[in-house]
Amino acid sequence: MTESKKRFKIKVPNTYLLIFSLLVLIAILTWIIPGGQYERAVVNGREVVVQNSFKYVDNNPQGFLALFIAPLKGFVEAGLIIGFILFVGGAFNVLAKTDAINSLISKLARAHKDSKLLQKLFIPVIMLMFSIGGATFGMNEEIIPFVLIIVPICLALGYDSIIGVAIPLVGAHVGFASAFLNPFNVGIAQGIADVPLFSGIGYRFISWAVSTTVAILFLLWYVNKLSQNPKISPTYEMDEQRRKGEHFDTIYNNNNHFSTRHKAVLTAFALCLILIVIGVIELGWYIEEISAAFFIMGVVVGIIGGLKVDEFTKAFIDGAKDLVGTALIVALARATLVISRDGQIIDTILYGLSPFIESSSPIFASQKMFVVQAIINFFVHSGSGQAALTMPIMAPLSDLAGVSRQTAILAFQFGEYTNIIIPTSAVTMGALSMAKVPWEKWAKWALPLMVILFILGFILLIPPNLIGWQ
Repeated sequence: MTESKKRFKIKVPNTYLLIFSLLVLIAILTWIIPGGQYERAVVNGREVVVQNSFKYVDNNPQGFLALFIAPLKGFVEAGLIIGFILFVGGAFNVLAKTDAINSLISKLARAHKDSKLLQKLFIPVIMLMFSIGGATFGMNEEIIPFVLIIVPICLALGYDSIIGVAIPLVGAHVGFASAFLNPFNVGIAQGIADVPLFSGIGYRFISWAVSTTVAILFLLWYVNKLSQNPKISPTYEMDEQRRKGEHFDTIYNNNNHFSTRHKAVLTAFALCLILIVIGVIELGWYIEEISAAFFIMGVVVGIIGGLKVDEFTKAFIDGAKDLVGTALIVALARATLVISRDGQIIDTILYGLSPFIESSSPIFASQKMFVVQAIINFFVHSGSGQAALTMPIMAPLSDLAGVSRQTAILAFQFGEYTNIIIPTSAVTMGALSMAKVPWEKWAKWALPLMVILFILGFILLIPPNLIGWQ
């Protein structure tokens, strides 16, 4: 029977093939779905869709050559994220070469083993921090560097790579999707919908608190199951190999003193993170400035850690080189947007989905808005980009359906829950690639969480319609 199962077991393609297959499917859709276009107008410095301006245009099907040009265009359009990943990879490898991280992980692993309080608070506290980041300053791409630290820590603590990715990725994405102060989705959507900026913060805060709590409880439930049977982990075999590797032998057997130099290195790293948070919130920093901050951090920790110039250079290059595969995955993920946009099918899809909103009940109408936004998010997974594309249409539609514009904005936000799992998200695929977690293994784990979050989204959209939330 076991032999029969092995014989008929379906082998899931690797991540690169999976995304390229998706790219092929979207290219085929450009031959089937007619071309369409909304007119755009600049309002308060933002390009938005003009309501009732949709028109069909000549079809622009993407052929064989376009299919293979799209990844290069995706590489160019995602150039900032890709450069960010390579610079971060280099800087973190320099940090790793100082041995400060290994010493910290070893110390934390021993403390975790001895302290029941730390065992209980480790996941909730760190995940809460990422969720707050997503809910306030739109933490998104910024999670990628943390994967390089949190995954090894989780493996050292007896968890798996899935938990190591989930803490920053699920935390930040749930915070982003249920945000109460995020200027990149709530702020822009409210501006477009003519709703006072950051109004309705009370119910949004409740939605964020409930969503974050549910996500944390899901991780704790999984960790409890994992402690009873480690083999349930989708990455069990892979993690066992990683634990047996030279790197983790060093972590487990690291009896080195947590030296003053190690503390100085980690202090410089912590100051860099604080500087980045301040820069993003107060100075409007984006990927260029954050990349520069990590580059400077790499140089500073290399000097403090006592690395020679040749050692620093080699460490930085090796760290960047290790993430070339991640860069290619990000380029392929971005290419899905490129080919659907060049094929002029995104506006057509939006136009085709709009009548789906109509309902005799405002509750059902808002819930269907949630579903539509989740579908659109598969193609346009930028919070600000999706707001600019959909809110000029969804806001008037919500008026017709008897749904308040505040509720329509909340439905738009919840649609971004899917960023946790969709393979077209460059951030999600980049984080998974950095952790060396195949997308199909992540999807297997994340699918039940997505079902829970969708049910939660449907439930959280009921009270606003009952109380006339404005």
